[in-house]
Amino acid sequence: MRFDIPASPYFRPLSFATVFNRRRSDLPAALRPPTGDEAFGERSIRGIPFSFGPADGKNVVVLDSDAVRINLPALTATYCIFVHSVADAPTNYMEELADSAVDGNAIGRLVSEYSFEYADGSRFAAPIIRRFAIQQSRIGVGASAFAAVPARDDRVVRTVSDDVAVTGFSTHGYFDGLVRHESGRDAAMRVAFPAEMLWIYALPNPHPDRPLAALELRPCDEISAVYAATLTTVTEHPLRAGTRRKVLLQLPTGGRLNAVGELDDVAIDLGVVISARAAREYAIDRWLGAEPFVTPQRSKTSVVVEFAAHPAAKLFVAGGDDPPLVYDPSGPGDDIELLPAADRSVRVRIIEMETGAPAAARLHFHGPAGEYLPPRGHHRKVSSALFEDTFADFAIDDHQYAYVDGDCIVDLPLGTVYVEIARGYETAPVRQAVTIGPNTQDLRFDVSKALHWRENGWVSADTHVHFLSPQTALLEGKAEGINVVNLLATQLGEMFSNVGDFDGRTTLGARDFGGDGEFLVRVGSENRMQVLGHISLLGYSGSIIHPLATGGPSESSMGDPLEVTMADWARRCLDQQGLVIMPHSPNPQLERAADIVLNLIDAIELMTQNPLASTWHETSQAFVDPYGIADWYRYLNLGYHLPIVGGSDKMAAAHLLGGMRTYAHLGEKEFTYDSWMSAIRSGNTFATIGPLASIRVAGMPPGSRVELPSSGGTVDIEWEVESVATPIARVEVVVGGLVADQVNPGGILKARGTLSLPVKSSTWVALRVRGSYHGRPDEVAAHTSAVQVLVEGSALFSDTDAILVLDQIGGALAYVDTLAPRVDPSRLRRLRATLEESISRLNQNRLYRSGGHHHHVELHRADHPHEH
Repeated sequence: MRFDIPASPYFRPLSFATVFNRRRSDLPAALRPPTGDEAFGERSIRGIPFSFGPADGKNVVVLDSDAVRINLPALTATYCIFVHSVADAPTNYMEELADSAVDGNAIGRLVSEYSFEYADGSRFAAPIIRRFAIQQSRIGVGASAFAAVPARDDRVVRTVSDDVAVTGFSTHGYFDGLVRHESGRDAAMRVAFPAEMLWIYALPNPHPDRPLAALELRPCDEISAVYAATLTTVTEHPLRAGTRRKVLLQLPTGGRLNAVGELDDVAIDLGVVISARAAREYAIDRWLGAEPFVTPQRSKTSVVVEFAAHPAAKLFVAGGDDPPLVYDPSGPGDDIELLPAADRSVRVRIIEMETGAPAAARLHFHGPAGEYLPPRGHHRKVSSALFEDTFADFAIDDHQYAYVDGDCIVDLPLGTVYVEIARGYETAPVRQAVTIGPNTQDLRFDVSKALHWRENGWVSADTHVHFLSPQTALLEGKAEGINVVNLLATQLGEMFSNVGDFDGRTTLGARDFGGDGEFLVRVGSENRMQVLGHISLLGYSGSIIHPLATGGPSESSMGDPLEVTMADWARRCLDQQGLVIMPHSPNPQLERAADIVLNLIDAIELMTQNPLASTWHETSQAFVDPYGIADWYRYLNLGYHLPIVGGSDKMAAAHLLGGMRTYAHLGEKEFTYDSWMSAIRSGNTFATIGPLASIRVAGMPPGSRVELPSSGGTVDIEWEVESVATPIARVEVVVGGLVADQVNPGGILKARGTLSLPVKSSTWVALRVRGSYHGRPDEVAAHTSAVQVLVEGSALFSDTDAILVLDQIGGALAYVDTLAPRVDPSRLRRLRATLEESISRLNQNRLYRSGGHHHHVELHRADHPHEH
């Protein structure tokens, strides 16, 4: 809120000018007012107006000996609201053990007595009891009063990322942004501890129809201070917190949304505006249609305002330079509509039809104005920023989901709501409209397998996940149909993630560890260097491989030396029975080339963080990187028979776990984590954002070699592609990096084909599938690993690609010699030796396979300076 609003008109402040009997500065320490939050003159707290004393002179009523009488005009009132406090007192739990803490936990003493005197001469006296109607100013955690509230406003705060997007900086801490609000009590604890605050108490008038004549305040057993009071005629308790309600509000002329699509200039007098977000407009016909994915449009003319307030509250909206517009949020108006409250608690069950068991899934509900309706335990607005809301939630632009384990409670409004259930790439998604009535208690949704690749020996995996807890990773993996989640510990500067989750032996979900063996989570590590590159070390046993990062910022800490090469990390992982993956191809470029040449890499990863995104980062992470594919082709053309895998590099709620995933065929083996690693090494894999693809060349799957005589021959190729939701735009048989044959299915969800391919020289064959969720038919949606076809006497080798790889390794040497922070000469010699060995080995391959001349790479010497 960036504008002031008037206090509620339903209150009348009382003047204590004639009865103030002490200066606040003269109060004893036990009764001194809160530090830094002294109120003087006219002031509104929680939308209620008060008339406090002046800054100079007497400005507080101390009740210590004599009663104080405040004469009133002939008014009626339902409540009198006081701002007051009692002197601090120690809490005696046990003599000589816990008897001196001034924490506010003392309870039950009669502090004073407040009396209504009526014009007819009658009188009503109310006891003011410590910890009920009044509390001391300084309290410990949890020592709130039972019938009084802090004399501070509650406030809503943005996440840190939203705050930075709107204002350019953040005015509060990271934790506050996750909590999304700060109560008046918590705000006091920011200023001092123990927290310091005054208290507001609403004394009910038992005879609201009788005109009042006076108030009398009489001390009893303890000294207290009264700062202000006000009368009201509202019938509902004026301090009772309101429950959440929502209105759909048309933006007034001049009303503008901020950088995160929210209305800043909105406030409410007797409550708190929780949020004011642009309405999400879903096309119902599309929602109920057959499109693979439907997201809302962000309205430019209306907002959903969520608030918690007293029934008498008024809503204020600023519009340009004109005075704020005032709305009654409880009644219908031309520009405002009260939305049905989401207060019907409904049990939602998602059942797998094949087994009758609860099915983990990604779940979405929204109401009539597009407002997201999360299950209990999930965010109403999911932050897409790194390290915010990585708690079993998912957001695609303005479309949000929660991960549930098949059974949850959702608070829904009466009327029509809209539901979506997704469960990976083999289960048919559900998208429906359902009606919630006053007697609705349960909703059941059945989900069923549309494709059966798992039953045919394929298992899915995400090779690259960060920041989640192992249990959350297991839940999201189940919900996304990911059999293997590789959760990677890592380092980013001074931040270390998932290190405490690594033990080098536990596979969460495995039968050996109490699971059913169908969905697994294993913690490995992604070890990183800013320049030389990143490497993923999966499933290794024993101790975690340190350092997790080296070479300085931003991957490792400022001032760190370059201690190891990625080859060192890879060798240790292989020695510890792990799987070595080169992540997010093609970057970073440098040492990865050397490690592939040295045969230290088990697979190359294609990475897509969210294939469903339509606007996030201009969709730069919503498709398979063609440069990553081309980089992989380069190594295939050099004869390195590396399989392809898929990973999401999930680090935020905006990233879809398994959005890019690996499928690997187990053959005849039983599914375990170890058999999955073996399947990756065997090479019968494909990476996909949706379509499932397989290819056989002369009856052999990817990872195999087909051998032909020196005269060559013809190989028969069979392929199959199926998809639950991603339209298949084009299927391409790729031979040596070029398209040898293509089929255009035209967006259908299933295709098969055959090809007889003449082969005269050694090459490789793989299947490439194009398509997207958003009608971009040229994007790559899936790719199988390759089958090598080797012709006797013909080397599978590309001299052009070899020269490019050698130049990359030369660049790594240049970095090591010139910029890499050093520790000692012996370590530098060892680092250089790894890179020089790869150059020597690749040059030997060139000479042997292609007869090409030796390609000279500028070998930098550690003992000579160089300029670049």
